[in-house]
Amino acid sequence: MMSERQAKKRAVNLFVDVDLLDEARRLRINMSETLERRLRIILKAEREKLWLEENQAAIDSINAFIDRHGLLASRLRYRPTE
Repeated sequence: MMSERQAKKRAVNLFVDVDLLDEARRLRINMSETLERRLRIILKAEREKLWLEENQAAIDSINAFIDRHGLLASRLRYRPTE
């Protein structure tokens, strides 16, 4: 996890709406920390989206198999006799 190791930092130039920047400074919001936190969330969502796109054929295939044959576990489930 990124927070468990010392991350290398790099200075960057950003263009930010002046009013947003002024208000963030006034509220003492740490811009670097906020950007990093939000980027982590966005990157995680994008990786998940990409994984789903790359694996959609396999997901569709297993779902079709289950639709045709059912789940093995449903046949092995304990059913007490009354």
